[in-house]
Amino acid sequence: MCETGSRARGTSVALPARVFTLRPTRIRGLSFYRAQGGRLPGTLDSVDEELDELVHARSRFQSVVDPELFAAYSVHDVRATPPPEALASRHHTLMVVREFRRVPLDASALALAVLRARGGCVAGAIAAVAHWAERAVSLAEPAYLLVARSLEEPRLIVLLTGVHECQALLGSRASAFSLDSLLDEADGLLMSDPDWYAYCAPPVADTLQLISPSAV
Repeated sequence: MCETGSRARGTSVALPARVFTLRPTRIRGLSFYRAQGGRLPGTLDSVDEELDELVHARSRFQSVVDPELFAAYSVHDVRATPPPEALASRHHTLMVVREFRRVPLDASALALAVLRARGGCVAGAIAAVAHWAERAVSLAEPAYLLVARSLEEPRLIVLLTGVHECQALLGSRASAFSLDSLLDEADGLLMSDPDWYAYCAPPVADTLQLISPSAV
């Protein structure tokens, strides 16, 4: 009887508040694969074909130092069937760290740099790249810039940018897009210098507008 009265007079426990989270509706991916002779077979050679409503961006890059090594970047809805290149053995789901876009996308080329952080230095390396990106956006006002990290391999950091000159990222130290300042700042945080990839423009691209509208 006493126990029942005690329960009746006890303080009610508040129900946990509902927390609403927004699930991502789009997935970004970067795949690496090799093609003998620098030529992609079958469907992988048509990466720049017209996209459907569920696939928002797709672009292909070729390694600057290894002509047989390619990288394919894509953005698609979670409901979409992953593009063929996503079936490659070296596929990465990208998590956005920083992204800047100017509309319209007025650029003559895309440049892709892949960096890898040392063990235990991932957070510091990502912070250094993000800081460099903000500074570059302020100084150079690029058409597009993306900093992302790999979900599957946290050490892998991706830098994708739209530029007005094909050699902007590989240019002189005075260039706002030169990574020299980043490499100096991130000294000891990265395993090595970046791996560089050049944009593969679609065969039908206009000579004055080399970037496909669906590249990024």
